[in-house]
Amino acid sequence: MAAAKIKKGDSVVVLSGKDKGRTGTVRQVMPKTGKLIVEGMNIAARHRKPSQANPQGGIDRFEAPMHMSKVAVADPKDGKPTRVRFEEKDGKKVRVAVKSGETIDG
Repeated sequence: MAAAKIKKGDSVVVLSGKDKGRTGTVRQVMPKTGKLIVEGMNIAARHRKPSQANPQGGIDRFEAPMHMSKVAVADPKDGKPTRVRFEEKDGKKVRVAVKSGETIDG
């Protein structure tokens, strides 16, 4: 399997959908389904009936997963979306922003 280009904790820019242009941090990555959850993005609402666990009921809002293709890693230099490539630095494989050449993970 190929190395992950987007990882938990990365700063990403949403490319399409209702949150287009907004920046957030990746909270969870689901590589098997190709989806991820970004903090504060893609908020979905579910109307819940009252139950014993939740006697009040009401509207439940949560961050829904979105497809990885809808986000791009934010360039460490200027925060704009960029693609990611892998390079070997000091004998270690690191992710590098294509736009600026900056190293993404230390």
